[in-house]
Amino acid sequence: MRKILLTAALLTLGAAPSPAQDAIEQFYKGRQITVIVGSSAGGGYDIYARLMARHMPKYIPGHPSMFVSNMPGAASNAAAAHMFNVAPKDGTVIAALQNSAVLDALFDALLGDQRRLRHDATKFVHLGSATTDHYVCIARSDAPVKTFKDTFTQEFLIGASQPGTSTRDYPAMLGNLTGAKIRQVGGYPGTREITLAIEKNEVQGLCGFSWSSLNAQQPTWIKSGFVRVIVQEHDKGHPDIFKLGAPVAVDFAKSPEARQIMELVYSSETFGRPYMMAPGVPAERVAALRKAFMDAMRDKDLLADAARIGLAIDPISGEELQALGAKVFATPAAFVEKTKQAMVYKAP
Repeated sequence: MRKILLTAALLTLGAAPSPAQDAIEQFYKGRQITVIVGSSAGGGYDIYARLMARHMPKYIPGHPSMFVSNMPGAASNAAAAHMFNVAPKDGTVIAALQNSAVLDALFDALLGDQRRLRHDATKFVHLGSATTDHYVCIARSDAPVKTFKDTFTQEFLIGASQPGTSTRDYPAMLGNLTGAKIRQVGGYPGTREITLAIEKNEVQGLCGFSWSSLNAQQPTWIKSGFVRVIVQEHDKGHPDIFKLGAPVAVDFAKSPEARQIMELVYSSETFGRPYMMAPGVPAERVAALRKAFMDAMRDKDLLADAARIGLAIDPISGEELQALGAKVFATPAAFVEKTKQAMVYKAP
């Protein structure tokens, strides 16, 4: 009888939540977590963030509500600066930043460039990423440019956002490191506005566009033949995009060093759709949110919603991204400077 009672007591103790779990639940109960999206409403980052916000709360102890707010500007660096300098550092604010902000942090950390950044993104705490991204250049089917090789002999007119975004920096790099004659029309707030410009034939195409965003925002464009993918802005490529006959951009690099620069830039695509928090969030809350994020990304209802709207879900944990970030930030400063110069836009 004593053995039975002891076993029952041990099982009861094992099932009881730990004091730390109780503290997390008590903290989040009745609270709201704000998800700040560093780009405009309706774009890929916004769509992913709203999907996460619908499903993640049920996996967070205390089940707080989640509210999505858009703060576009400076290629997500406005949102990053707000999170770093203004937002509470208690685990109630999550930022959905463009993955190009990782390279901005690299440039800022190693080169001391404080002209634009008002935060130290190397210190951000990574929560996780919904997927690994694959960026592409797309062109209207009626545009003179039919293949990427065509851009070496004739201009390709594309829409672009501000410096620091993939739609601006990636095609600039293509021009500098492959010789592609890509002319940019800048100033668009985000990909939603650029795709509207493509529909109106204001521009012929778009580079630095996420494959998952293309499928979510314009699911009929490829199937209908309205646009074609002319190149993959990635070092390895995606099986589905290879089936469309689109090569990878690194194969057109002018030199081995140019290819290495492109590979460094494209490494940020592994961060995909990243979610970050400011330094200073208590470690136990970071652990709870990281677990809740990965649990949400495996939730059958979230996966069904993602499939319905054409979003790819291939989650990466916060711990993995933290380690990858440390590796990226260890890049020698001289090579970082060359990479930075490679993304300066020069009109053909």
